Amino acid sequence: MIESGSLTPGIDPARFGLPEHTAVRYERPAPALERMIADYHMFDSEEFAVNRAIEWMLPNAPSVRVILAERPIRLRLAGRYYDPLPTACFFGPTSQAMEIEVSGGLTIGATLTPIGMARLLQTSAAELRDNIFPLEHVMPRDAVAGLVESLRDHDRGRRVKAILDAFFLPRMERPHRDEPDLARIMAALQDDSVTSLTDIARQIGIPGHRLLRLCQRHFGFPPKTLLMRARLLRSILALKLSGGSQTGYSAIDPAYFDDSHFVRDARRFLGMTPRQFLQLETPYLNASMRARAMVFGVNVAALQPAA
Repeated sequence: MIESGSLTPGIDPARFGLPEHTAVRYERPAPALERMIADYHMFDSEEFAVNRAIEWMLPNAPSVRVILAERPIRLRLAGRYYDPLPTACFFGPTSQAMEIEVSGGLTIGATLTPIGMARLLQTSAAELRDNIFPLEHVMPRDAVAGLVESLRDHDRGRRVKAILDAFFLPRMERPHRDEPDLARIMAALQDDSVTSLTDIARQIGIPGHRLLRLCQRHFGFPPKTLLMRARLLRSILALKLSGGSQTGYSAIDPAYFDDSHFVRDARRFLGMTPRQFLQLETPYLNASMRARAMVFGVNVAALQPAA
């Protein structure tokens, strides 16, 4: 099993609060990749200690993932089952929570920003949203095979950052013409005072039709959906990390008109009420979010400010 922690100085994995026989690492990409890659992550559990454990993943940004597990991983997203997940896969941007069933093993991944999507892939993010594909669907087969081979030969965690940097750096060298606008949109989406399409367009100074096209192409969803997702994530995280299932909804985003407005969004993005989600047993999700916040200052990549 990998060693929990991070190459980032000052990170104490004892504070992650991980369940027994599990591990997590978060790493920062090379400085030249910080605008394109939100994080590198490694999730691991001992196979003998896990018997088809159920966990959940929140709606999030797109990611490249390599699964090095002897037994298959099963995932449910937007009413579809992926059984098993491919060894190398691409998770499109998601607007739905995902239920994942595992029997141990290691997953290594890189979460992409919209700028990273623009540089790495020719495919529109809207064509990939709320779906999971074999990585060969969006990248050359020989490149995928080389990445999997390199990661199988890693040193239980510490060399993974260097392997991923070497893989992504030459593939993300060329800037995309839309990057200045994408950076401004990313910043606006993380500003909790921005609550409407009009607010975004006014703040970044581009017409609404261009904003819609850029969001669909590089973020995967219309700007309204992205604002709703960010608002829901800010609220559910505030409640989850403060024991909100017992204290009501006082910590939700102020943009919500009332509790019923929040409940409607939760049903859309989580597939259940906030209370039902908060009552789920998600010890590994909780620990992973704590670990990510210690390294990056934000619990999930979908809420990370533009670098």
